[in-house]
Amino acid sequence: MPPAARVLGLTLLLLLASAPAAHAAAGWSVAPAGAGRPSFYAEGTPGTVLTDTVSVTNHGSRPLTVRLHATGVRITFARTALRVPARTRAEVPFTVTVPVDAAPGDRAGRITARDTGGRTATVALRLRVGGPALSALTVEHVAVRGDRITYELVNRGTTVLVPRLAVHAEGVLGPVLDRPARTLPVRLPPGARRTLGEPWPGRPALDAVDLRLTVTAAGGAHDSAHTSARFVPWGPVSGALGAAAAAAALPAVRRHRRRRDAARDGAPVRTGAGAPAEPTGAVR
Repeated sequence: MPPAARVLGLTLLLLLASAPAAHAAAGWSVAPAGAGRPSFYAEGTPGTVLTDTVSVTNHGSRPLTVRLHATGVRITFARTALRVPARTRAEVPFTVTVPVDAAPGDRAGRITARDTGGRTATVALRLRVGGPALSALTVEHVAVRGDRITYELVNRGTTVLVPRLAVHAEGVLGPVLDRPARTLPVRLPPGARRTLGEPWPGRPALDAVDLRLTVTAAGGAHDSAHTSARFVPWGPVSGALGAAAAAAALPAVRRHRRRRDAARDGAPVRTGAGAPAEPTGAVR
């Protein structure tokens, strides 16, 4: 082998041999404290405070500074910034608080550590919320406002609900609105209250209507509410009432004019059963 080739081969071998050492010197990791746990798992009922410990290991030959934060789950660390000496493991206790209004089921979270160079390492955390699953909701404050039906939905249970809504309205002569149940584009977490609207562009112009809203959701959640609405075309009605009032007032106007004319001419004016009356403004 030529000397130049031998030198090139020796250089490549030296680089390959030094690569693992360099990676180990700069490397660090984050994991649950203790052996054999690839991720965190916590379980408790709403309002419970759970404890665990996260471990940051510095595999390198220089001190390491990292900051801790969590997403997806409510976690409080004993400290969020720590300095880990070379070839040392630091452990940080933390608490997981299960919200008092949390619905039963699983939550996914994550603990992330970030060093001063911007490199991050993460470890997953799964939280299981215990307790009975209860599906319950109410529909409240139903009203008709112009061409729109407004109402409120309230999740009274412990599960996340995707409600379905049916609308029925009965007028004097029969049904005027009948919409079958359909899924609403909303998700209601436990305890949530949401104000919603239902368009009604073809509502009656003149009618007395009884309106009923029925809401259902998975798990047996069910409720209904109703209200009454009166639709009157006030423009035409006010015009008709004005014409009727004018017609009723016309005889009185005519009598007043006759009395005024008689008073001007000095002639007596008969009113009521024919009794003479003095002209208005006559001097005695």
